Amino acid sequence: MSTGLADNVRKLRRTAGLSQEALADEAALSLSTVRKAEQGGHVSMESLAALARALGVSTSALFATEAPQSVLSPQDEANRRNMAELRRALMPAVGLSAPLSEPGEAGELSGIRQGVQDGHALYQADRYTSVARKLPGLLRSSEAAVTALEGEEQQHAMIARAHALLLTGKYLTQVRQYDAAYFALVEAIRLARETGQTQLAATGVVGLCWLLLRQDRFDEAEQLGAQTATEIEPRMSEASPARLAVWGELWLRVSAAAVRNNRLDVAQEARRMARTAGGAMDGEHLDFPSHWGAFGPVTAEAKAVEDLALVGDARGVLRRADDGPLSGKAVRNYGKLSPNNWGRHRLDVAHAHIALGSHQDGMDELMQLRRTSGEWLTHQPMARRVMADVLKTRKRTLTKDMRSMAAHLGVAG
Repeated sequence: MSTGLADNVRKLRRTAGLSQEALADEAALSLSTVRKAEQGGHVSMESLAALARALGVSTSALFATEAPQSVLSPQDEANRRNMAELRRALMPAVGLSAPLSEPGEAGELSGIRQGVQDGHALYQADRYTSVARKLPGLLRSSEAAVTALEGEEQQHAMIARAHALLLTGKYLTQVRQYDAAYFALVEAIRLARETGQTQLAATGVVGLCWLLLRQDRFDEAEQLGAQTATEIEPRMSEASPARLAVWGELWLRVSAAAVRNNRLDVAQEARRMARTAGGAMDGEHLDFPSHWGAFGPVTAEAKAVEDLALVGDARGVLRRADDGPLSGKAVRNYGKLSPNNWGRHRLDVAHAHIALGSHQDGMDELMQLRRTSGEWLTHQPMARRVMADVLKTRKRTLTKDMRSMAAHLGVAG
């Protein structure tokens, strides 16, 4: 954690007239966590949000601008090398005359669209290496098509390129290459707006809000999501499922940002709007490319449970995890969560079990996720935090599964 953030926590605690012990009690955290926060140690976002609630400020108020640490981890170095080709295709070097990039061949628009659809299917299947290999060719061929075509055909090429950029931004956000993801998403939104594709542009905003959340830019994510949702608010009696889905997802992004930022009243209203969107649909909706994610009454409930996890209500998570819209009967009627949303939901369940001392139940959730979504799991900081909590709080000898999972997630014992 940064020294500026640590200074802010200490200053706000003193302004509130609290001792470290009193702040720990108010935030329902251990004294060691408060001390770590004020000494510049690593503290989870959930703990920072709890400190902010106890201090009566937004989580964003704790953050400070400082120079980033200059030392990269071995994983960062490997990612930098592995992403070189994709970066060249997405962000070529630019001089005084023309970009210094490999000229691409203008692909057939039908081929570009099919390539994006295939790439999205690979992404949904957690085959991230395959997605990374496909993207450079899609970016080059779509850019060449925009340059080569004119008139209405050029407009169609711009829309196809916007789809390729959206896939790129979604993938790069998932693998935490945030600056490149921002470039791709903003360019996709620009092209969609220029060609009058409001639904596609709003889908890009959903992705951009997710990126802002990943960067702890909660104020911007909340404001952008709410503003866009207001601009595209549908007439319920005539709205298509795709339009309702994008509108509902925007409100989910608002809720996620607000709850992380200790703005629980805003989060509650945003969840209500998301439930309204879900309730207007017959079930879970996933109809790529009209809508890039999955949304419906089950997703809206799963994200409400995620908000409970973020405020530390472990019992509330377990009480609602398999009930109501998330019950087996409801899922059969309305449809399943997307694989990513299901995985995130079960991580919240695992975390709740561990927080209440049920290590084996938590490990059962992790092992099931490893069997179904092993690569996706390695990209989830929540999974590493859950495993780290097991290693820290387990009093008996670790089981074989625990040791294997720690190795899979790269968590040191």
